Order: sequence, then C-alpha cells, then structure tokens
Amino acid sequence: MNEVNDVPKHKILIVDDEDLIRWSLRQKITNWGYQVVEAPDGKSALELVEKEEPDLMLLDIRLPDLNGLDVLRAVKEKYPRVVIIMMTAYGILEDAVTALRLGAYDFVAKPLEFEELSVTVGNALEAVKLRQEIRHFRERDKKLFDFRNIVGQSKALSDAIEMVKKIALSPATTILLQGESGTGKDLFAKAIHYHSSRGERPFLAINCAALPENLVESEVFGYEKGAFTDARQQKKGMMELADGGTILLDEIGEMQLGLQAKLLRVLEEQTFKRVGGVQDISVDLRVIASSNRDLKTMIDEGKFRQDLFYRLNVISIDLPPLRDRGADVKLLARHYVQHYNRKFRKKIEGLTPEAESMLMEYHWPGNVRELKNLIERAMILGDGPQIDPSALPINPGTRIAAAPSTAKLPELSIPDQGTSLERVEEELVRQALTRARGNQTRAAKLLDISRDALRYKMKKFHLEERVQD
Repeated sequence: MNEVNDVPKHKILIVDDEDLIRWSLRQKITNWGYQVVEAPDGKSALELVEKEEPDLMLLDIRLPDLNGLDVLRAVKEKYPRVVIIMMTAYGILEDAVTALRLGAYDFVAKPLEFEELSVTVGNALEAVKLRQEIRHFRERDKKLFDFRNIVGQSKALSDAIEMVKKIALSPATTILLQGESGTGKDLFAKAIHYHSSRGERPFLAINCAALPENLVESEVFGYEKGAFTDARQQKKGMMELADGGTILLDEIGEMQLGLQAKLLRVLEEQTFKRVGGVQDISVDLRVIASSNRDLKTMIDEGKFRQDLFYRLNVISIDLPPLRDRGADVKLLARHYVQHYNRKFRKKIEGLTPEAESMLMEYHWPGNVRELKNLIERAMILGDGPQIDPSALPINPGTRIAAAPSTAKLPELSIPDQGTSLERVEEELVRQALTRARGNQTRAAKLLDISRDALRYKMKKFHLEERVQD
C-alpha cells in the first residue's frame, strides 16, 4: 500500500504491551493516513474504546493483565461495530479459530508484514464503510416507512394500521395482504418489516405478475450451475438472499400452480431446493404475500391452491379502498400537494373547495396511487395559487354512483326559481339521517356511500352528529 495522506481519517486503536511494536505500528499507520491511539494493556484498551470510539483495533492476544480474547469478547458485546484484528507471536491455531468465532475480522502473526497488514486494515475499514452505508439506508427506510407516515384518519385505515403494528412485533412468519391495486400493500409490507425484529435484515420483493412464468422459479429459489442452458454458474435466489429478513411476494395470485406447491413447502418447513439442486437449503424468513385478486374465487376456478391459501391466510389484512376512507381523500390530496411543492419547488397553497368536493365524489378505481398521480400532474401543469377542478381530469362517468336498484326513484323536479345541487344533497343527507334515526351506518347505506363519506358530508353541511352505532 502506498503511503499517502489523503485517506479518510479512520481511527485505529493499537493494543500491545511492547513499546517498540506500538511505536513502529504508529509510524506506519499514521503514514497510511489514519488516526492512532494506543493502549499498553487490556484495561486501558477497554477505557479507550469507550472514550475514543475507534473504527478498528489491532489487538495483541497476549497482554500483561487480560487475555486478548477476553478483551475481544468484552468489546464485541458492548461495541459490536468496532472491527478487531488480532495479533500474536505464538501462531496458535486454536486461538485464531476462537478469535474468529468471537467476532474478530482477521488474525495476523508477528513479526508483522506491514504490506500485508496494510491490505488487511484497508479491507477491514472498507467493510466498516459498507456497514455504515447499509445502516444509514436502513435507518432512512425505517423513518420513511414509519406508520406515522401513512396518511389518513378513517376508522378503516386506523384499524388496519393497529393490526399491522401488532403483527410486525409478533413472531408470525406468513402474512397475507389483500386489497385493490393502489391501496398501499407494498407500503404496509415495508412498514411491517422495518418495525419488526427483522428490520436490520434484508427486505426483498418480487412481483409474480411482472416476470415471465419460466423465470419466477429461478428468481425465487435460485439455480445450480448447469440447471438449464444459460445457467453457467450457481445463483442464489431471493429466498436465500432474504434469509433472516422478509420477502414480499407481490400479486401471488399470478404464481403458477407448480411453484405454489414449492412455496407451500417453504412456508411449512422453511427449506427449499434451488432449481436443478438436490440439497435442502434452510432459511429463516417472514413471507408476506399480497394480492389484488380474490384468492377464494381463484381456488374455485382451480387457479390457486387451497392448502396454500389456508397457510397464508393465518393472518390476513384487508386494506380499504380509497372510496371507503371518506375524508382521507382530502388529507391525502393536501399531503401530496405539500410533497410536490417540496419536490418541484413550488408554492401552491392547496385545492379549491370545489376541487376537494370533486375528489370526494370520485370513485377512485386506482386508489391512492391514482390520487398521487393526479395531484402530481396538477402540480406540474398548474401555475395558479390553488388547484381548481379544471386541473383535475376526472371522468364524471367514474364518480361514485348509486348501486343498481329495482326500487323506483321518486320523481324529482327543479323549481322554477332554480336550486343548488349542494342544497339537494344536504336535504338527502338530512332525510337519510332522519329515516335512520341518527344511525350513521344505516343512513350511509340508504345513500350508498361509506360512513366516512357520510361524516364528511355531515360536517360539510353542519349537521348534528348523533352516533348510535
């Protein structure tokens, strides 16, 4: 290794009872561009680890007061992020094996070969850098997928969040998320992972609908060299790479029946074979499956295995569609306006009351994803202080409509002097509440809207809330 002075200033603690060795190591390591602190014995080494927080220790295995292995064990228990390289003049194989088992990064023999040591130290500190980056991204993801970042106050959403919080902390290894496309299944899966004991381990997702049928198996389970024409070397699958963490099987209803049988075995035994392999591979996984299709109907159609469904359905969460979340539509719209204000460096104040009313009446077939895209478009194209209905290209044909009914509608007529559509709506809400004697659930059914939508309209028209359900 060339002696340069522009290497990042990592801090290295040298622990050795021989002054000459510490001096020579200090000279070399300083020339390599690192900071150096020294300790002549085990006790002072432990004190310096707490005080100086070194990135790496060069630790002699023979010290005057403590055994180097005992120092290694104590540091790893309290400061597991410190990288430790053991040094010894004795070259005892048993000590090397023990040190590596206790968490040492490597083992070097005295007299030291400084060129070899420089490579070992460089590799060890590169590992430190990679671990720091991984930790940074994991901490970022944990904040990004915090439950508090799931926008909404409706009862349907709150119930789903409370259930997911309990599941995240549970030992459950199979979870089924069901809901329409765009309801946030991927977001909830990541929230479960990052707030569980597996949050420091990998989270991997595979979309069963996005990959060709013949590739799904090799992506999920991996393959052995020579398993098929293009298998020139062994490849680990996502099940293996996610060991200790979580794997999301998105749109599991699209998975072929043969692969479903293999998945069932993984869920029951936590073992599988790579494609073309004969050896069982054991894994510790939490499997989250998601689907926007009715799996029970698919079972009746012979497209989904009943035994796999029952294995997945031990813990099932149904995510509510946006049209059933009432005033959450406005909250989400306002949230995305602020989000895109920051992203696009704009200062749009929000939506006009007419625009918000239009959003509340829309059916949202694409759910939250559709709303997000709609607001993004309006923010890109809009120049005014607020987003008005003209900036929202919503097809009136997909607004929330009453379900088909055989009951004859009362004949309605507009008075000669005209009237307001909102006044008609207010009167219908008032009549529904009166007929239901204040029971909001029954009143919402009479109007064929969700209870959250009813509450939004009651607040809008300043009607008294009399919750009797």
